Formats: sequence, C-alpha cells, structure tokens
Amino acid sequence: MHSRILFPFKKMLRYLALLLSSAILLAVLFFFSVYAGFFGELPDKNELTEIRNEEATLVFSSDSTLIGKYFAENRTNISHNDIPEHLTDALIATEDKRFFSHHGYDLLSYFRVFFKSILFGSNKGGGSTITQQLVKNLYGRKDFGYFTIPVNKVREIITAARIEKVYNKEEIIVLYLNSVPFGEDVFGVEAAARRYFNKSANELKIEESAILIGSLKATTHFNPRRNPGNSLTRRNVVLKLMKEQHFLVPHIADSLKELPLSINYANIGLDTPAGYFVYQVRRKVLEILTELKSNSGKEYNIDKDGLRVYTTLDLKVQRMADAAVKTHLKQMQKKLDKELDNQNFKKQWFDNQKNQSANYAQDTQKRDIEVFDWEGMQLKSMSSLDSIWHYYKMLHAAVLVTNPKSGAVIAWIGGNHFRYLPFDMIMSQRQTASTFKPFVYATALDSGIDVCAYLDNTVKSYPEYDHWTPQNADHTSTPDSSVAFWYALAHSMNLPAIDLYFRTGSEKIINTCNALGFKTINNTPSIAIGTPDLTLYDIVRAYGAFANQGNLNDLVLIEKITDAHGNLLFENKSSGSTRVFSMETSAQITAVLQQAINQGTGSKMRSHYEIRAEIAGKTGTSQNYSDAWFVAYTPDLVVGTRVGARTPDVHFYSANGSGSSLALPIAGQLISGIEADKELSRRYLTSFGLSDDEYTFLNCNPYRQKGLKGFFDRLFDRQADDKADRQLGDRKEKKNPKKDSFIKRLFKKKK
Repeated sequence: MHSRILFPFKKMLRYLALLLSSAILLAVLFFFSVYAGFFGELPDKNELTEIRNEEATLVFSSDSTLIGKYFAENRTNISHNDIPEHLTDALIATEDKRFFSHHGYDLLSYFRVFFKSILFGSNKGGGSTITQQLVKNLYGRKDFGYFTIPVNKVREIITAARIEKVYNKEEIIVLYLNSVPFGEDVFGVEAAARRYFNKSANELKIEESAILIGSLKATTHFNPRRNPGNSLTRRNVVLKLMKEQHFLVPHIADSLKELPLSINYANIGLDTPAGYFVYQVRRKVLEILTELKSNSGKEYNIDKDGLRVYTTLDLKVQRMADAAVKTHLKQMQKKLDKELDNQNFKKQWFDNQKNQSANYAQDTQKRDIEVFDWEGMQLKSMSSLDSIWHYYKMLHAAVLVTNPKSGAVIAWIGGNHFRYLPFDMIMSQRQTASTFKPFVYATALDSGIDVCAYLDNTVKSYPEYDHWTPQNADHTSTPDSSVAFWYALAHSMNLPAIDLYFRTGSEKIINTCNALGFKTINNTPSIAIGTPDLTLYDIVRAYGAFANQGNLNDLVLIEKITDAHGNLLFENKSSGSTRVFSMETSAQITAVLQQAINQGTGSKMRSHYEIRAEIAGKTGTSQNYSDAWFVAYTPDLVVGTRVGARTPDVHFYSANGSGSSLALPIAGQLISGIEADKELSRRYLTSFGLSDDEYTFLNCNPYRQKGLKGFFDRLFDRQADDKADRQLGDRKEKKNPKKDSFIKRLFKKKK
C-alpha cells in the first residue's frame, strides 16, 4: 500500500525535475542566444569605454548667466565632484540599496520580483539595478514582440555586467545621473536641478535631492510643478528610505519631512530672458562651426556636443529693456484699441473677414482660447476670429542696444514674446522716416556744407518726380525765410532736408549709404525724409559711427566658444572699424543731435524722464504713424527702438503714434534705469568730451528772413543771438552785448 502511494509521488518528482531541468536549459540557451547576438549585437568593451551622453550647448550672457540652450536632448553633463553626497545617498537608498556590493545585477532582487510580483501578484518594482537602468537610459529598449521584456532584461543584465568591469561605482553613478530622464524633456540631474530649483546640482539641499530622486519612479505623476501633492508624498518616502539605510539620522530625516514642498521653476525654453537674441546667436554659431570645419576638418554638432557660447549680452540691461517695453506697450495698446474703434477700423476688418470667410458662423463661435497678452498667457473666451484680431492689432516693439566702440550687442529684444511671437522685428525692414536724415546731413557736412548754412523751407512741387509736393510734418513752411542747417535737423523738418539733398547731390548720399551697408536705396529726393526701408539692426549699427567718431563697427554677439571641456574653439577678434565720416562731421552731427534731445523732437528725455547724461538722439515717424522710431547714443551706448503693428495698415491716427510718444518712452525708461545704476551709468553714459567750438552753431539764428527786411533784422536784432548764448550754458562764456559795436555787428560773420 505504502509503495503504491510512493510510486506516483516519485514519478511526479521526476516530471518536476525534468520540467525544471528543461526550464533551466531553455533559460540558459535563451541567455546564450542573447549573449551571442541572436537578438542583436551587444555593446562590447571598446564601445562601453567610449560612452558619451549627448549634451546641450549652453549660451551665457556677459556675466556668465545661463540664458539659453540648444539641444537634441536637454542635458548638461557634470563630474563626480559636482554631485553632492546626499544626492547619491538618496539614489542608492531608493533605487538600489545593494549597489556597492553587486556586479551590475542583483539576484536577491530577482527572487524578490519572482516571489512577490509573480507568485503573490504584488507590484514591488522590476528588480533592475542602477547599472541596468543606466543601460536602458543609454541604449533604450527594442521591440522583440512576445519576447520583448525577457530579451531586453537579459540584454541589460549582460551589458550591465560588462559596464561594471569598465567603470568603477562612482563613475557609474555619474553616468547614470547624467543620463536619467526627469520628465519635461529634461535629461540628467544638472538640467533637472536648473529646471525645478534654478540652481546647479552641487547646490541642491537634501530635501531637493529627495524630490528629484523621488520623481524617477514616475516623472509625470511625481512632477513637483504639475503634481506637488504627489511629489511631497514621494519626497517623504525617499527621506524615510534614507533614514532606514542610515544615510540620515532619524531627527534630521523627521525634521526634513515637515518642510513644505518648495521649488523655483525656471524653464529657459518657455521664459527665456533673451529668446530672440539666443536664436540669432545660434545662427552665428552655425556659421562659425562651418568655418571651423572648413579650416581644420573638425566637426561639431551644436545640439549634441555640449559647447559653451559666451555672448556680449548685458543681462541687467536686457531685463531693463524688456520691462520698459512691457510697461509702455501695455499703456499704448489701450490707446490704439480706442483709436481703432473710433475710426471704425475694427468693424471694417470684421466685415471684410465675414465677406471672405466660408465658415463665418464657425469662426465666430466662442470658446476658451489661450492667447498672449501683456499679463502673460491668458485663457479668454473668444472666437478664432477674435484671436486673429487680437494679434493683428497688437503693437510690437523692437529694442537693440550696442556698444559703438566694439559693436558688442548689449540688449536685443526682437518682439513681445519669442515663444509665442517668434518673428524678429529687429531684422524686419520698415520705412525709417526721420531717423535716416542724419546720414544726409552728415554727407552734406563731409561735402563742405556748413552747419550754419541756411536751407530753403518753402513748399515746392517737383514735376520731374510725378509732381511730388512734400510738406513738413506740421504742414508749416516759411516762404520768406530759410532755416539753419542745425535747427532743421534738431527739429526734424522735411523741406530743408530735401533742399539739402539737392545741394549735396544724390551720388554722394548713395555713396554714404553704401559705406554704411544699406542696400536697395532708391535714388530719389524722398530718401532725404526717410523713405528707405531698413532694419533696426542697420540703423543702430550706422548710428554707432556717429558715436564712435565716424568709425563703423560690425555688430558682435559672441565673445568666445569652447567645447564641453573648456578648450577654446573660437574667440572674437576685432577686424577693425571702417571710417565712414570724418571726426569733425561726427562731432558736429552729435552736437546737433544733442540739441534734438535738449530742445527738439527728443526733448521728453529731459522734460519727462529727467535724464541728465549727455545724450544725442533722433526721433522718426513714418507715414500715417505706421512706425515710430527713436535712436539715442553716447560714446559707449547706442539705443534703438521701433514700435509698430505687424502691418502698416494698423496704426494710430494721432500724435500718439509719433516717434516721441510711441518709441522714445521705451528708451527713456531704459536710459533712466541705467542712469540710476551707478555701475551701468559709469560704464555706458559717458561724456562726448566735445569742445565748446562744436557748439558755436547755436549762435546762428534758427531762421533767416529774406530781402531788405532780413538785412535790417540781422543788423539790429540780437534777440536770437542772446537766446543761443543762453543755450550754450556753461559751455562758453556769454558775450557782453555792450562790447559788440554797431560796425562789429554789421560785418560779423556767422559760422
């Protein structure tokens, strides 16, 4: 009886032993088939030795602040010395507590997974070591159909064991932390630390390290910005594990768990302080890398090789300019909206859309739409047609600030928001209006015309130019008098500028345009009053010649480029400036444009913004107020601003759209901020150092009467001279009127 019972049991054992042996044999065969490369080649020792993570190129401002990245994967590699000990402790306690005792794979973890996950249905993790996770981060996982999971697991075990023979444990930790994804397209702990805490990894606190390591379990579910509650709970689990593994003493772990979740989110891709500038820098870097390849044969990838680009941008000035744009345009947009309503422009626009739209009913159906506004991105209830109108009537500002002595770009704002409105208005051509006039006047001075020459201020018709009949902006003229050269420029008068065009000669003016790098200038008298279409880039660069004693410099965005290890690849070396105007001419233009600030079209810089520094400048208002311009400069600073809508048909119908009202205030607020900062003021708001002789033109009467009346007025009336003397102020000693005899006044020469 006993033997009959025992026989089936022994038979069952033999079957189980056979089944187990077969399973083991199959497992071994399966393992060696993977090892032999049946499911694809595995990385060998040589390949593993050359492991290198792709790394983002970093862009820095002049004070070495990170302002941008270029990447295929948003990653910045760091070394072992940059990893705080508590970050490593948090990783080991959470992901692989036997990390320092295994050889890339942990058999105890596999038994745990087998018994708890398979036999008891408990999901307690996949049993992968840090080294295996590193393999997955580096090489990903391939699809093998039904065998996908077992094949990939075996591949990771084999590769992990090989990695452990090539690298020590500290090096593996570094490779892992440089490759692990943290969500939001962020790879590596350095990029994650900058994203969620706006600091480098070596500055992380214990609780911050716990947040980052905790998020690795599920990067979206435990994202500290999107799901702060989940992230806080997970952080405390990590702190508890660190305490259990004796990485933290109990009272410290318990006190850290009581802290609230605190992050300092900084996504440069979404809220870059200089997005338009960083984009232009990328274009320049690509040009430089192409040249390096042609010269040395060495090829660099801007998105993967972790280059370091050091730029000329002054981040403090950039932020000031950005604040000035937002403050001013927020106010002016309300005024423009009101004028467009009053002019019935908005209704006409919607009527046109209705006539042209095949789905007007659908286009006018309201729903929640996220749009950019001066308060940031706003969720508003509007139709798709409303959203188009919202952007169509929006004012846009461009600001370019440079150092005329070197051409270095100090600030670059190409529009309202780079991510949502990426078109760069600094590089768009628009009618330059009166900002072009100084180039005509400078050409005249270089041609021998005197700064006190008197120019015709009479309305004329030009039959040879289709009966063109230009006017002054205020539609005034003085048929019985002429206007002094300096006064006409300072007050931006059109008719004298046209007279000067004919006196100077078109060929000389076109030659000046060519020397300044202006392209496609039409050779007609209208260029004297600013009809050429140029970019703000062109204008600011050209004004730099006036600021730099007649010498023109190309604009510079990049100081140097290094590779990821700090080896110098490129360094900007000045190619030298080009003389465009004589020193005398640039000094005289500067002196006259100072009067444009002191008493002319730019006088708001003094009266409203109370700027005390020596500044020269010029406003510009294009036809129908389509674009407003303003340029101001010192020997070490050129500030150019242009404001307008996307298309010229959207514009002000009043002086609100003039250069002095729409563009000047941005420069006024910016320069006022610079003047209030001692360091910036000392660096940028320097004195022109012109001699008193450069200002003697102020003795020339602004207007001169023609005929006999003019003769006697010049003979007996010294009122204009006395006024001009007062304008000189401390620059020269006032004349004593009693010392000027009748004969002296009769024959006195005017400069």
